[in-house]
Amino acid sequence: MKKILLLLAVVALSFQMQAQVTTPQSSPFSKVEQKVGLTDVTLEYSRPSMKGRVIYGDLVPYDKLWRTGANKNTIISFSDNVTIMGQLLKAGSYAIFTKPGKESWEVLFYSDTENWGTPEKWDDGKVAARVKAEAVSYHLRWKHLQLILIRYQILEQPLR
Repeated sequence: MKKILLLLAVVALSFQMQAQVTTPQSSPFSKVEQKVGLTDVTLEYSRPSMKGRVIYGDLVPYDKLWRTGANKNTIISFSDNVTIMGQLLKAGSYAIFTKPGKESWEVLFYSDTENWGTPEKWDDGKVAARVKAEAVSYHLRWKHLQLILIRYQILEQPLR
């Protein structure tokens, strides 16, 4: 009888040890799927959090290439050819890199999506499109990076 009680106690304690609290990731994964006209657009990225830090101009320096997000590359996929600010992008998937600036951002669509962060050896031949977008500040303040699709444009919400 003592052996059975001991066995039950050990089994009960082992279940208790397995129960762990799951905490939120510091850079949670996000996926946006949207039909824009007749084109399916998918945007996958990890959302780094501010954690009380100054992001643009400090943690992410101005005028330096950034992988635009955290963890794995931010990837955008198009089911059809699209034109973004006059630049043709063929149907497919692209890693998004940016060069944040105070007044404008340069957005680069890179054909190699298998990098983890900025490629060690940058290849300009893999840049499918390069566009400039005006930096816009909003009255809303987010604690995590937000990428959204609005009016057929990709807009990045600044973390300030």
